[in-house]
Amino acid sequence: MTVVSARVPDTRVRRLALTLYGYTFLTDVVLLYPLYPLLFSDTGLSVGQISSLFVLWSATSIAMEVPSGALADAVSRRLLLRFAPLLAGAAFAIWVFLPSYPAFAVGFVLWGAGGALSSGSLEALVYTELDRLGAAGRYARTMGRARTAGVVGALVAAALAGPVLALGGYPAVGVASVLVCLLASLAAGRFPEHRRSPADAGDPADAGDSADRADGGDPADEGPELGWAASLRAGLAEARADGAVRAAVVLVAVVAAVWGALDEFVPLLIRETGVPAAAVPALVALVLAGVTVGGLLAPLGERLGAAGNAALLAASAVALALGAGAGHPAGLVLVAAALGGFQLATVLADARLQSRITGPSRATVTSLAGMATDLTLMAVYAGYAVVATAGGHRWAFVAAAIPYLAVAGVPLAARLRRRTRSARLANH
Repeated sequence: MTVVSARVPDTRVRRLALTLYGYTFLTDVVLLYPLYPLLFSDTGLSVGQISSLFVLWSATSIAMEVPSGALADAVSRRLLLRFAPLLAGAAFAIWVFLPSYPAFAVGFVLWGAGGALSSGSLEALVYTELDRLGAAGRYARTMGRARTAGVVGALVAAALAGPVLALGGYPAVGVASVLVCLLASLAAGRFPEHRRSPADAGDPADAGDSADRADGGDPADEGPELGWAASLRAGLAEARADGAVRAAVVLVAVVAAVWGALDEFVPLLIRETGVPAAAVPALVALVLAGVTVGGLLAPLGERLGAAGNAALLAASAVALALGAGAGHPAGLVLVAAALGGFQLATVLADARLQSRITGPSRATVTSLAGMATDLTLMAVYAGYAVVATAGGHRWAFVAAAIPYLAVAGVPLAARLRRRTRSARLANH
């Protein structure tokens, strides 16, 4: 009997992890992702119209981020994760079969709403379930591998999008994208969740949870204690009153947003090094490989303390500045290493935030970090445009290293002060 009980947590942690990896893979293996700007252009939209759609997308995500996080604390997080890809699938169907500026605008609102529903919900569900199983220490490595699964999904989508477009045009790409969204919704139903709510009543996936409990799981589920408004107030109050939580929110926003913005401009940086257009995809794959390795290094990153995390950020920032500033294709190896380091730092910052949250509104606080990330992202886009217009993409990448050096300098300076103080006390 003791042996069975010892095996149960590992089996259930593995089930949670595999479901997470499948879900993140399916949400990113959308064939429209590398093609939708072309769809907009081929429909006749101007650059200004396309830019306005991106603004609408960002505005929707920012406006819905925190309210949807509070909703995830009040109802079933699994239910929201099942619904989110359905909204994205509806958006892609509208785009492909009713291509026009109004249809694209409606699609971006739906897609932004779906992203807001999953942001915060996913992290909160995974951390809560791992913590319930006594495996909260595995959160960073689990989410790191999940991010890697997402990158792999994007690579697969990029590889398949061209052939499918050649065979069936945008309708075929759209149908494939909608089907993948449906599969992602089905995969979300496999998430275990031990927070019951009226919205989750009758969920078929609860049968699996019942079986888990019969095999030695917790005797009862933890139900949400707060409604939507109370969850929202509790999450905002925790972030406002707890300095550690507030600092973790800011750290997530800065670490994730800067390199997240740079990621969109990597092809332009590569082209600026003088390589032929045919070589750009291969070098993009090199950079993505660095991001993938960064996610897989999360188990090693878990051993880093505050000084180690700061050193990681500083080293990655230096690699970014040197690699991009070189203006040579060989420098992209350093850029790939830098983005891999930032990916790892993002995973660790998220894990730090989750460990700091103690109140009942975990998804709300996580969504606050998501909203802060989106707002920072928009500021980075604006700053990037100014620097890139004045000096080119490589100097914009070099400038992006400065915020990371500033963030890394805070704990390193504090550690230096502590050592200096200790040395003075020892001398006296």
